[in-house]
Amino acid sequence: MSLKERIENYLPYNIEEQKDKELILKYMDIFDDVLTRKNEIGHFTSSCWIVNKEKTKVLMVYHNIYDSWSWVGGHADGDDDLLHVSLKEASEETGLKNVIPLSKDIFSLEVLGVDGHMKKEGYISTHIHLNITYLLCANENDITHIKEDENSDVKWFELEEAIKASSEPHMKKIYNKLNNKLKNLK
Repeated sequence: MSLKERIENYLPYNIEEQKDKELILKYMDIFDDVLTRKNEIGHFTSSCWIVNKEKTKVLMVYHNIYDSWSWVGGHADGDDDLLHVSLKEASEETGLKNVIPLSKDIFSLEVLGVDGHMKKEGYISTHIHLNITYLLCANENDITHIKEDENSDVKWFELEEAIKASSEPHMKKIYNKLNNKLKNLK
């Protein structure tokens, strides 16, 4: 199934996801380069909500650019298998070797505004991320490590503590949604 078909078949959790789904599909109709950062207006990213086996904790990283505890994820960079991107980013950003998807289905989707910022390539203008989130599972006792150019800490949080740990108000709402969806799976 193509990425567009996966998004079309996704059942939104709330009105925000419904509107974001519509916008993502519109972007896909208008632009043919949304899988790469060449589209400086908006492009695909894939994030993951990494939980422990009991689904009582979530693994987060301290993101250097956003100066906040954050979920894990990254740019598609041409790969339309966003689950693969999510798994790759989980391993790269946390050091975990045994991360598995709890489902191959999209867990959540969001359109995220990204403020302009500096990276090693220079200044990146304000743009949006067409984000697809997957629910992944890992052993909370496995060894983790940071990815120095992106984060400065990796830590397991109780679900509610993860929301409190984030200093980004717009992300707290998303993390709360992810936790609520997770609780509905039990």
